Amino acid sequence: MKQGAKWQDWTSFGLGLWLAVSPWALAYSHHEAATANAAFMGLALALGSHFEVSFDELQAEWFNLAAGLWLMLAPFLLGFAEERAAAVDSVTVGAIVAVLACSALSLDRGLVKLLGKREATH
Repeated sequence: MKQGAKWQDWTSFGLGLWLAVSPWALAYSHHEAATANAAFMGLALALGSHFEVSFDELQAEWFNLAAGLWLMLAPFLLGFAEERAAAVDSVTVGAIVAVLACSALSLDRGLVKLLGKREATH
């Protein structure tokens, strides 16, 4: 794994932990869909980021990008957009995670080479 992306992984790890406990911290645990989404996605982000830091072969950036996009859409798709604290939490964490994943992916030399070759052939 690229050394420069470690901070993105640790930040995503922290955001995942925050997301997992946020239904109780922000008092929206009464909304089942929002709570289940936050707890599941938060733990998945934290575990994925932990394994990314621990094992160089695993690349969680693509998972984090997908998770970030899901978190931004979840309030609308799962019906908790009216629950302000839950919706803002999900969209904010999702946006930050997606940006961090894009930042880490931009540091991936293999991906940059592949995209460079692809652009050169077109």
